[in-house]
Amino acid sequence: MRTAITAAAIFGVSLALVSAGRAQAPQSFRVISPIFGQLVSFAMPSRFAAVYENTRGGHYIREAVRKGETPERWTQMITVTGEKGMTLTPGASPEMLAGTIAGGFKSACPDSFAANPLGATHFGRYEGFVAVIGCGRIDSGPTRHSETALLITLKGASDYYTIQWAERGPESDEPPVNDERWQARLRELSPIELCPIVAGEAAPYPSCVSKS
Repeated sequence: MRTAITAAAIFGVSLALVSAGRAQAPQSFRVISPIFGQLVSFAMPSRFAAVYENTRGGHYIREAVRKGETPERWTQMITVTGEKGMTLTPGASPEMLAGTIAGGFKSACPDSFAANPLGATHFGRYEGFVAVIGCGRIDSGPTRHSETALLITLKGASDYYTIQWAERGPESDEPPVNDERWQARLRELSPIELCPIVAGEAAPYPSCVSKS
């Protein structure tokens, strides 16, 4: 298990520059990925690089870590996932998906789990839910550590998606789920959008870029 909150899988990715910023390297790039039925778009901090991608059946996943780190040894990871056709699942909602992921997380650290539900929201016209979940002590990875993550779930037209920004740190009795850094990271990933896939359109997907 690369990360305690990895819960699904994705398909395809393209990068387009979103922020030129100063004359130096940009702070972030617009990431637009065709994942099952829609394009998933958000701002990827330029200090991250994709290190793993896989599609298995109706599940998609892509993981990015800070440059110089690996899928096995990392301090921060941004994970994008997709669940194909999940809108047809009875009772499905962004909050339910977040709860399912949080439950899997809690099972890894029942004695040091904490959560901070930031609540329901919308990303454009699509429903979403945002929470921070964490383990104070977890044994996955090279050493025992804490692992806390900003968790964003989105209900698309037919599929569900998540964006997760996880951070590892020293083990502790209580993970920092109430820290202000998570709101800052939510802003750093924004705008988060779902766009239709336009037949014949290739990267950098101008129909979605023009929405940003």
